[in-house]
Amino acid sequence: MPEPILEVRGLHKHYPLTRGILFKKQVGAVRAVDGVDFELARGETLGIVGESGCGKSTVAKMLVNLERPTAGEIRYKGEDITRLSGKALKAVRRNIQMVFQDPYTSLNPRMTVGDIIGEAYDIHPEVAPKGDRRRRVQDLLDVVGLNPEYINRYPHQFSGGQRQRIGIARGLALRPEIIVADEPVSALDVSVQAQVINLMARLQDEFDLSYIFIAHDLSVVRHISNRVAVMYLGRIVETGRDEEIYDHPTHPYTQALLSAVPVPDPEAREHRRRIILAGDVPSPTNIPSGCRFRTRCWKAQDRCAHETPVLAVPAVPRSFTGLAAHPSACLFAAEENAPTNPPETRLNDPLARP
Repeated sequence: MPEPILEVRGLHKHYPLTRGILFKKQVGAVRAVDGVDFELARGETLGIVGESGCGKSTVAKMLVNLERPTAGEIRYKGEDITRLSGKALKAVRRNIQMVFQDPYTSLNPRMTVGDIIGEAYDIHPEVAPKGDRRRRVQDLLDVVGLNPEYINRYPHQFSGGQRQRIGIARGLALRPEIIVADEPVSALDVSVQAQVINLMARLQDEFDLSYIFIAHDLSVVRHISNRVAVMYLGRIVETGRDEEIYDHPTHPYTQALLSAVPVPDPEAREHRRRIILAGDVPSPTNIPSGCRFRTRCWKAQDRCAHETPVLAVPAVPRSFTGLAAHPSACLFAAEENAPTNPPETRLNDPLARP
């Protein structure tokens, strides 16, 4: 892998839980992100996937400094940006932009499209002189597939897909090197999703962009990502190249997620086994000991309650040829890829309690 443009090491974000009105006392914490590590190479797309509440959007906010981490480092070109402030932080923010999830609430309804996109030039006036800003905004509208004459229209005059294109144009205004896309197509129709993903793929080549693409839909991530990181309850449980994750998943959580992805081939769909996880996701205020996925896992054994698996390449027996070596946080990652018993039968298992 080329030298990374972005490195994340030991990233944590804990929100304190307090009790009392006048004299507040901390009684716990929501461990939204609880030790995340990954790298992003120049020109690469890293997909981060997982269920709602797993912490992926919190990671996105920390990458663009909308949230300050409790602990850990975010290194952009070798410099820890979590320690920056003032002009130094402003300069870094110019190079790391964000595309938000909801195109209906992320655009100010009282501002025209030209003002929304051009606002970036008010914050960073050195990027574009005032006399050139209108032309630049119209060029950006053209780049994302919108009529440049729409510059004086308001957000309510556009469809959801068009609004997300405006959001992408806003993210491109300062010519960033990294774009963090937080579920950019989840609020759109399926047909529009494909158009926006194709647009982002084209813009990546045209502007030499690196993407952090966050989603809960693995089928969407597959179309744009080079590598995938799967998150569960604040941590990455499996990561690898897209073909490794999709063709040879080793963590039970990844296997369950992939079993829910729709398959267009009726014959393949008939022979595929659907994995239904038992129970609910544990609370981030009361995370299970050992492996945090063990309360829902069909592979769980006694040692899973006492040993915390680390994200590492599993030791694969020579006889097991179906496994592509990539990091997985599971004590039994090298074992079979499907449950021997339906997960529903584990509801009364003593390991199903934290």
